[in-house]
Amino acid sequence: MAVIKEIQLGKNGLTENFLQSLKDRFNRASNLKISVLSSFCRDKKELKKVTEEILDSLGKNYTAKVIGYTINLKRWRKEVRD
Repeated sequence: MAVIKEIQLGKNGLTENFLQSLKDRFNRASNLKISVLSSFCRDKKELKKVTEEILDSLGKNYTAKVIGYTINLKRWRKEVRD
């Protein structure tokens, strides 16, 4: 069974420490849920931009799916994006 870790994205936003903690958590799990708090983002279009920024910083072995205000990230063994 896959291990799913959870993390919150709050008012500090996408900082270098947040992105580094994502990379560290992916060392122990292949799936990660990011709960986006309303203090950071209240617009769905902005949430899509944030998701793209996260994927760009992580690399090509990751995919994301946005459900509500939760971003589900998955790490793959091979590159999946162009």
